[in-house]
Amino acid sequence: MKWPLVSILVPCYNHELYIEECLLSILRQDYDNVELIVVNDGSTDSSGEKIKALAQAHSFQYYEQSNQGVSAALNLALSHARGDFIITPDSDDVMLPGRLKLQVSHLQQHPEVGCVGGRVIFIDARGAEIKREASSYVDIERFDFARLLEQAYSVGAPVAMYRREAIERVGGYDPSIRIQDFQMTLKIAHLGYTIDVLPQALTLYRRHDTNISKTAYKSQLTYDMQVIDRYKDHPAYARARVAVVNKALKQAVRYDYCLARELFASLPVRSWDRVTWKRFRRYLFKSKFGFSKE
Repeated sequence: MKWPLVSILVPCYNHELYIEECLLSILRQDYDNVELIVVNDGSTDSSGEKIKALAQAHSFQYYEQSNQGVSAALNLALSHARGDFIITPDSDDVMLPGRLKLQVSHLQQHPEVGCVGGRVIFIDARGAEIKREASSYVDIERFDFARLLEQAYSVGAPVAMYRREAIERVGGYDPSIRIQDFQMTLKIAHLGYTIDVLPQALTLYRRHDTNISKTAYKSQLTYDMQVIDRYKDHPAYARARVAVVNKALKQAVRYDYCLARELFASLPVRSWDRVTWKRFRRYLFKSKFGFSKE
């Protein structure tokens, strides 16, 4: 049996320390029908040189653009992709063996599924395991659009595999929103596709100084709101807004008294859920004993 073509699109920005390990983990997959497309999104370090050297050795596609963000980089890669299925791993992560066959088989068996994800193993900058993603599910977890929106749930880029036809039907990524996975998860589900998450770990997700920021949650909040605001007329929108604010409050109650206060005030108290109240108790504690300095 000939496996369908999988297009692997890797946007890269300033990941000179990790890009080689990332790409080699892709090239070593036990799947013989892939095309690898790497886009250097205006890196200012030596990422470009390292990618070029690997491209010469392994004959994959390489493109460069000025820094425009991950969504724009993926749109460029999509314009060159020919695969039936698309994955968009981050350039600092490591793909685990067997991932491609597992996800392709699932999508082939379930034509109603537009995107399939999985679990991650968290590693540090040196590659040492930190922890495994917790899950109460031992089988496949299935989402429809209403559930995704209500929970503000995203199938993360490190583990997502999409149907090419689904991405094309939604018109690709909105480059003004610099978070690619949340917008694509919702856009595909909004078409009527279901979204599945497998119980298996598919990727080593790296945590390091450049992707863990004490202020990143502020821009994340802005982009998350942009994503859900497309669906203001949906009954689940109010719950989605609470979920997005809760996500931002996790960091705001530690580092930003004024923003935390604004976020709590932005939600009617009657809409607060268990997580909001948990964040509020943390906020009161920090207000009494002092906020962390950034």
